[in-house]
Amino acid sequence: MDVNRKYPVGIQTFKRLREEGRVYVDKTDLMWRAQAISPFIFLSRPRRFGKSLLSTTFASFFRAEKELFEGLKVMELEEEWVRYPVIHLDLSMTKGEKSAESLQDSLTFLLSSYIKEYNIPEALKPGKMLAAIIQKLYEMHKQQVVVIIDEYDAPLLDVLHESSLLNELREVMQEFYQTLKASEAMIRFCFITGITKFSQLSIFSTINNLTNISMLPQFSAICGITEAELETTLAPDVALLAETYEETPEQMHNRLKLRYDGYHFAERSEDIYNPFSLFKAFMLQKISDYWFESGTPTFLIRQMQHFRTDITSMEEIHASALDFDRPTEAMTD
Repeated sequence: MDVNRKYPVGIQTFKRLREEGRVYVDKTDLMWRAQAISPFIFLSRPRRFGKSLLSTTFASFFRAEKELFEGLKVMELEEEWVRYPVIHLDLSMTKGEKSAESLQDSLTFLLSSYIKEYNIPEALKPGKMLAAIIQKLYEMHKQQVVVIIDEYDAPLLDVLHESSLLNELREVMQEFYQTLKASEAMIRFCFITGITKFSQLSIFSTINNLTNISMLPQFSAICGITEAELETTLAPDVALLAETYEETPEQMHNRLKLRYDGYHFAERSEDIYNPFSLFKAFMLQKISDYWFESGTPTFLIRQMQHFRTDITSMEEIHASALDFDRPTEAMTD
């Protein structure tokens, strides 16, 4: 048994993960199928669930970094490996802005490397700059552009119950995102991730061509670890942890299931384990509450505080799909 297995804890870049030989649970078949069903897709998942890793996997795929995918499922699916220009933006850097001007500055900073390289006027609003970058890349490379936006909702989550500030920041983000619909002919693929469903913040009203795969059964396991993956790809890691606890692999599997399983992202979803917690447990050889230590659901906690929710009253409450579809501003409980 390899006791020197390197885990991807803290690694969100697919290229680095593969080059450093870290443990990777192959999701490339689901990635390939997702990009094949629609040129504009959205995925919502909790924090620390692998959204950023999936985003960089898409980036490497569309940059045709074929060598990184050797031995993975996508090699049996993709035949062309066309290299596209990629714009990859992580909006977690815009979190905490308290005015339209500071948010515009943060968005401009995110675009700064593209602005300098392609001589885009900085006097433009962020959305106009993004549009100019897409057009410049399209003209230079004679190829459609791939746009990846990770944590699209980060600028707005902290101000959901500050109506005037929310409206102010939302206008900035609407101007930024409407570029994507306007540039549709020049975009090969657009992937957007967040914590909340896109309809909740009402900023995608102009992007009506987004396909939301968040709760589709065929993509329920695109992030996270399934029971089958724990029994196959991660079987050596379960066995090693079992030795530490002086248990059998079966006993350890049951212990991990009790602690880290329980996520379902569709009516017919497989059981999904939290990937961050699993890999942290394998890396430190200790079972603990790793997800809550670093991925505290601030958004959820603030919602509960705002509505004065009694957590003890939530047992046995059944929620319908429509309950999750309601815009955040319109929620009453």
